[in-house]
Amino acid sequence: MTIDQVKGALYGVAIGDALGVPVEFNQRAYLDQNPVVDFIGYKSHNQPPGTFSDDASLTFCLAESLCYGFDLIDMADRFVRWQSAGYWAAYGEVFDIGMTTYAAISRLKRGVQPQLAGDFDEDANGNGSLMRIMPLVFYTKDLPLGIRYEIVKDVSSITHGHIRSVISCFYYLELALHLLNGKSKEEAYKITATTVKEVLDQQKIIERELKIFDPLLETDISLRTRDKISSSGYVIDSLMASVWCFMTTNNYQEATLKSVNLGHDTDTTGAITGGLAGLYYGLHDIPEKWRRELARTKDIDELGLRLFNMRQ
Repeated sequence: MTIDQVKGALYGVAIGDALGVPVEFNQRAYLDQNPVVDFIGYKSHNQPPGTFSDDASLTFCLAESLCYGFDLIDMADRFVRWQSAGYWAAYGEVFDIGMTTYAAISRLKRGVQPQLAGDFDEDANGNGSLMRIMPLVFYTKDLPLGIRYEIVKDVSSITHGHIRSVISCFYYLELALHLLNGKSKEEAYKITATTVKEVLDQQKIIERELKIFDPLLETDISLRTRDKISSSGYVIDSLMASVWCFMTTNNYQEATLKSVNLGHDTDTTGAITGGLAGLYYGLHDIPEKWRRELARTKDIDELGLRLFNMRQ
């Protein structure tokens, strides 16, 4: 694990998020004619260029909590502070929050235990836990496979408790782990399928849920054509779109722009893709202009250093 990888992951999430914020909800056909190629401002959320949203803010809340050790209550408290007071928001104000995350934070405020606060219903499988989960890989990287799964399950369940969201987060972090350990994209993809299937077999996950992940576990998703990739706010769409964008590109800029220009939930697809690409290619591969123009760069730099030096 290097500081270039840690900062690359944090900046990667935030820049992918910021690239997508102005065009969130835009259709793919519109972006085909008007593609995002750089930071732009205002539009969908009326925010200045370089503004990240809930995706990066909650990622930073999780990262900062991990700097002090693993504590679900502390993580939950930081999520509440973000929603209530703009903690880790780009400019101190929350302008975007998913319904499932909002409901979970409302439960946290009422004193519900963090691992029980997330919605466990099948129709509550938005991408709100996947979008913020990346920093956890730096904590779990040296832990046994089964323990990694249990930790991911608890952290996802702060906002999203259904098994589909949990598996999505687990798959994403297993892929990130193998990239962190120096595997090529192709090697990491193959190893991830093996380790994830091993854990899901141990957990006796019902077959119906397992089949949903077949495009990642049983096939090569990079062979899919763009018209077969969805980019909605559904966690499965977000996971598959992000892995597809990462696997079919060759650098951070190409990966994130490809993801944002899929349309629909642009900020989150950008954030999830950007986390993988930033981790894999490193901070040095992210365009300097984007790093310079992103909100709160000094704070992100300092957080990255603390995360790199965290105690487990």
